[in-house]
Amino acid sequence: MYKVWNFVTGYSLLLIMGAIIALVWANVDAHSYHAMVDFVIVDDFFIGHPHMDDHGHVHRTLTLHYLFNDILMAFFFAIAAKEVWEAVILKNGSLRGKKAATPLVATFGGMAGPIAVYLGLAMIMGSETFDAVKNGWAVPTATDIAFSYLVGRIVFGAGHPAVRFLLLLAIADDAAGLVILAIFYPSSELAVEWLLLSVFAALAVFFLANWLPRKLDRGNELRATSTWVRQKLHFWPYLIAACFSWYGFMMAGIHPALGLLPIVPTIPHADRAFGIFAAAEAHLTDLLNDIEHKLKVPVEIILFFFGLLNAGVEFNAIGEATWLVLAGLIIGKPVGVLIMGALAAHVFKLGLPAGMRTIDLFVIGCVAAIGFTVSLFIATVAFDSTTMLHGAPVQDAAKMGALFSFAAAGISIIAGKVCRVQKQPG
Repeated sequence: MYKVWNFVTGYSLLLIMGAIIALVWANVDAHSYHAMVDFVIVDDFFIGHPHMDDHGHVHRTLTLHYLFNDILMAFFFAIAAKEVWEAVILKNGSLRGKKAATPLVATFGGMAGPIAVYLGLAMIMGSETFDAVKNGWAVPTATDIAFSYLVGRIVFGAGHPAVRFLLLLAIADDAAGLVILAIFYPSSELAVEWLLLSVFAALAVFFLANWLPRKLDRGNELRATSTWVRQKLHFWPYLIAACFSWYGFMMAGIHPALGLLPIVPTIPHADRAFGIFAAAEAHLTDLLNDIEHKLKVPVEIILFFFGLLNAGVEFNAIGEATWLVLAGLIIGKPVGVLIMGALAAHVFKLGLPAGMRTIDLFVIGCVAAIGFTVSLFIATVAFDSTTMLHGAPVQDAAKMGALFSFAAAGISIIAGKVCRVQKQPG
């Protein structure tokens, strides 16, 4: 059972299981499914969905959907932010220096391409369709790191340089996605002054639990103060700071699932990283990696409920937004990654990793077209559940497009065969 559990969590199968259960449930009994999603845990609470009463006072309702999407998903985005932070800040980080230049330019293509295809096709469909779906332009920009990595290994083999290129692209894509969520999809009316609470929480915990103990230990090889803080306090100061930061994001009107991002850089980390999914990562014992290891199983369970609470779309909801999201991912991603990656490699003279061909960029783009987790999340915040097009909810149609992006896995395998990718075992 231990091996089975490791396989299920290692391949993010809990998320898929949650999505499948939601799809079946919503199409068998939509009423009970939506009653479960909107189940009220606490009414008139200090956190939750905001709504205004007749007197202009804001009340908040904590629902099951809010608990997972806005509170617990913050841990998922914190893990994603940890990988981005290490890739940028560490000396051997994968997003530092010239080696990251081509993947970063290709990432720009992998986001611009889907946006151009999505909005371009929407305009062709007419002004009514365009007006209804235009706010979802960011839905097809996402790349699901975990699933893309797994498919990439199937297509290229674990030892192919394209797999590492794909990971760099996916991490950079996630970083850009976090910025897009924060700027373009606020959860309510902006009150940016509340972000000072998040900034203060981050600075305070960095000073008290990170910088000060190291300062007191200078000249002391035993590092007594740092050791005491690490052993006795462990992650608790950072969790407390995370709660304040999360609350600051919620009150500021920025999606609170991003609320832990300012705290991640304050946590003591190793002076090197072996890269996301690397087996050696399990042997790093710094606090940041230790927290990530402890969060792995809880986050997989959170992702199961995220899939369960967000993927319940009735098949009759398939509409224009479904095909726009799918076209943005399936067409826009590969073309954008190929064009911008080739420009970076050959016109800008930034080059490609040894052993990679230009045509491999197209196959990488096909793999990166698996949006799933982040695309589902963006679809949830991009569209109001009341937005309709031809009598069908646009949000559900866009979600279906994110779910259908799994087709990119099959397309990637075919593209690998057609482009004569030579598998390189790890």
